[in-house]
Amino acid sequence: MIGRPRLVALDIDGTLPAWTEGEEETAEPAGSRILKVLRAALDSGAHVVLCSGRSPQGMTRVADRLNLYGQNGERMWIVASNGAMLCRYAPLEIVRQETFDAGPAVRAFLGQCPSALVAVEDQGIGYRLTAPFPAGELPGEMILAGLDDLLAQPASRVIVRDPAASSEHFARLAAELDLPGAGHAVGWSAWLDLTPADVSKASGLRHVCAELGVSGADVLAVGDGRSDIEMLRFAGRGVAVAQAPQDVRDAADAVTAAAEDDGVVLELERWFD
Repeated sequence: MIGRPRLVALDIDGTLPAWTEGEEETAEPAGSRILKVLRAALDSGAHVVLCSGRSPQGMTRVADRLNLYGQNGERMWIVASNGAMLCRYAPLEIVRQETFDAGPAVRAFLGQCPSALVAVEDQGIGYRLTAPFPAGELPGEMILAGLDDLLAQPASRVIVRDPAASSEHFARLAAELDLPGAGHAVGWSAWLDLTPADVSKASGLRHVCAELGVSGADVLAVGDGRSDIEMLRFAGRGVAVAQAPQDVRDAADAVTAAAEDDGVVLELERWFD
């Protein structure tokens, strides 16, 4: 990347300090240091885009806490559901949504991990799921439903979760199995996100860049998870936080401090005073 970034793409969970989905209301308020550097980025003319596997509603709370209101009254962009949903905010407007038939991929995975839980986002409400997830992992209202019911309609994102398994086990299964029609990303735990094939944070961010007239070479992206790898490679400067898995750090141009040590702030302060 040459010169100051024109667009800053930030993952949330594991990248921004102190926040996990469902806990923003009880977490400490955003520190003045991150608020200051984000305001400096916006005031410089850069766009700040949140890019997450979260639902749009789970991301707007973070945008509010960080005072991310775009520039010159322009609504900010949000890349949600690992790129399957693109939104403008505020007010929240879904401007692009990718869906797929998740049934074949989910059933293929459950064939090897039959005890796993499955959840499908219920837009604006919460989730429909086969059984309760561990406390605090999903926000909103939870509606129990059978697997056939969950998979009856096209979805933007499906979560497969097994609290008794490991992230490594899920990553191995996802790599070995044929998951037809689906892209996938494995999280820190045994958590698998399924999205439409060829959809990722990078594909969503590429669309946002086209809308804003920004080249990928002028993007600074920061993330910590495997779902961030394509985004880090797309960006002119891709930065992993220190606690990211080795394959994520290998995909990045640089590694900053851990989330809890203000790694995002340290990277942004290199570019925005």
